[in-house]
Amino acid sequence: MTRLSVNIDHVATIRQARKASEPDPVAAAVLAELAGADGITCHIRADRRHIQLKDLERLRQVVTTHLNVEMAATSKMLKIARSVRPDLVTLVPERAGEVTTEGGIDAARLKKKLAPHIKALRRSKIDVSLFIDPNLRQIEAAAELKVGTVELNTNAYAVARSDRALAAAFDAFVVAAAYASELGLAVAAGHGLTVRNVQAISDVPEVYELNIGHSIIARSVFFGIEGAIHEMLDAI
Repeated sequence: MTRLSVNIDHVATIRQARKASEPDPVAAAVLAELAGADGITCHIRADRRHIQLKDLERLRQVVTTHLNVEMAATSKMLKIARSVRPDLVTLVPERAGEVTTEGGIDAARLKKKLAPHIKALRRSKIDVSLFIDPNLRQIEAAAELKVGTVELNTNAYAVARSDRALAAAFDAFVVAAAYASELGLAVAAGHGLTVRNVQAISDVPEVYELNIGHSIIARSVFFGIEGAIHEMLDAI
């Protein structure tokens, strides 16, 4: 079955809104694992709008499944990754002021910049993934950069408002997933997935893992985090 990695960023978002000590994203990670999550994902941003360095350090101590840390490809983030040593670093684009990640990293254009960063992570025995749009050129660049995994951006699929747009986005995703697998890349997926739209993506045979955060944390307000995760696992 397709694995579920739960992104706990928005637990920290609620905490940071009041600069308080609760809710604790590390406690949420523990509850997520107990509820059946196969991994924990978080994004440490330059502006520290949600996850803080102390959260990341504590997550490394308590996560027993698989810790995936999303970050920009900067020297400061590389230092953090080498210190914390997550199981996986997913390199993502980051723009000051964006509400959420706005698209995949342009691996084709940034190949020369990304190459030494990826090599440094691999030398530290940290696996590397790239969050990219489901575009064949980006997949080829990822393969040339010798990352082990790509996370395909499902935003176009998630926001489609017509049958035609939905079919086009899904078809592009299916083609991209097959091509990535053909080039030897493991395929994850995420961005905008909910219990209402996740099944078709989870049924794509090349997809081994889904990274889902906002929808689960939002529904946990009503059902608790364990209930929201059970609901998502049932949908998958």
